[in-house]
Amino acid sequence: MKKEVYLDNSATTRPYDEVIDYMSHINRNEYGNPSSLHKKGIEAERHVKKARELIADSLGVAAKEIYFTSGGTESNNLAIRGYLEANPRKGKHILTTAIEHPSVLEVFKYLAEKGYRPDYIGVDSNGVIDLDMLRSKITPETALISVIMVNNEVGSIQPVEKVVKIKNSINKSCVVHVDAVQAYGKIKIFPKKLGIDLLSISSHKIHGPKGTGALYVGSGVRIKPILFGGGQESLLRSGTENTAGICGFGLASEMVFKNLEENYHKVRLLKNRFLEGLKETGIACRVLSGERASPYIINVSFEGVKAEVLLHHLEERNIFVSTGSACSSRKNLHSHVLKAMGLKACDMEGAVRFSLSELNDHEDIIIALEALKDIIPRIQMKRP
Repeated sequence: MKKEVYLDNSATTRPYDEVIDYMSHINRNEYGNPSSLHKKGIEAERHVKKARELIADSLGVAAKEIYFTSGGTESNNLAIRGYLEANPRKGKHILTTAIEHPSVLEVFKYLAEKGYRPDYIGVDSNGVIDLDMLRSKITPETALISVIMVNNEVGSIQPVEKVVKIKNSINKSCVVHVDAVQAYGKIKIFPKKLGIDLLSISSHKIHGPKGTGALYVGSGVRIKPILFGGGQESLLRSGTENTAGICGFGLASEMVFKNLEENYHKVRLLKNRFLEGLKETGIACRVLSGERASPYIINVSFEGVKAEVLLHHLEERNIFVSTGSACSSRKNLHSHVLKAMGLKACDMEGAVRFSLSELNDHEDIIIALEALKDIIPRIQMKRP
C-alpha cells in the first residue's frame, strides 16, 4: 500500500500514540465521575486538575482561569455569548473580522437577531486585518472584539497586540476575544501579556482527541453560562467532564509545548521545500498564504483546476488535503475568507489547502509534489 501522506492537519491532527495510550488507561482504570465524592471520583478529578494545570502553564495563566469545553466551537460561543449576556450594559456594538471561523460568524449573525449591532473588519490581499478600519469602527458602545489569531484557511497571523493597543486607546472597557485554535501549540501565546480577555483553544488541532477544548477567561471578566445543569466547570460549563478527553488534551499540550520551537522550525523547512518544489514543477499556480503566514498552513490556487477534482485525484494516491475549512466544506460555497481577500471566482475554485504538522516529513512533501506534477496537467482546463 502507498504511504499515507496526510496534509490536512488544520482540519484535525492524528493523536499522538502516547495520548491514545493514556486515554485508554484513563477509560479503563480511572472511569469515575470527577464530581463524585468517593475514591474513584476523587482520583478522576486529580487527573482533570493535572490537565488543567498543564494547559494553564502553557498559556502562563492560573489554572482557575481555564474552563474545559467540548471544543473550539463551544469555546467561541461561550466566550462571546457568555460575556455579552453577563454584561448587557457594556453596549450593543460588537466587532469581528471578515475572515473568522463559522463558529464566530454564526454567533454574530445570531446576536444581530437579538438586537446587537455587528460590524466586520476587512482584510488585505494577505488576509491580515485593516487596522485603520478597526480604529474607525470602535466606539464607546463597542462591548466586544473577536479576532482569529491564525486564520484556518490561509494561515494569516493577525496583529493581536496592535488590536489591543488600538482598542485601549479608544475604549478600554471593551473586551478582546481571540480564537487561537490554529495558533495554540504552534506559537507561544501569553494572554495576559497581550491583553487578551478571552481565548479559545482546541485539543484535536495539537494531536489530542476530538471533542475537547478550553476557554481562558481572564480574572475579573464576568461571563455567564450558555449550558445549564450541574455546573461542573466552576458553574460556568455544565456537563459531566470528559475525563479521558481532558487528560488526552493535557498530555498533548505538554508534549507539543516541550518541542514547540523545534516543531516550528521543522514545519517551516517543509513549507519552504514545498513552495520551492512548486516553482520547480512549473505548475501555473498562485500561493494565497502570505510570506508572514503560519508555516503550518499553505493555501495554493491552481490555474484552470477545480479544487475538489484535484482533492479526489490526490486521495486516490493516499494523499489527503482540503479545499478550505472542514466546517464549511459541505456547504458548496466559495470561501468567505478568499472573498474577503479579494480573489476572483476562478482563483477561489482552484484553491487547495495543504496543512502541515511535525509528524510530516520531507518524503511527504516530495510525494505530494510528484503527484501534483503528474495530475494537474491532466485535469487542467486551459483558459481561452
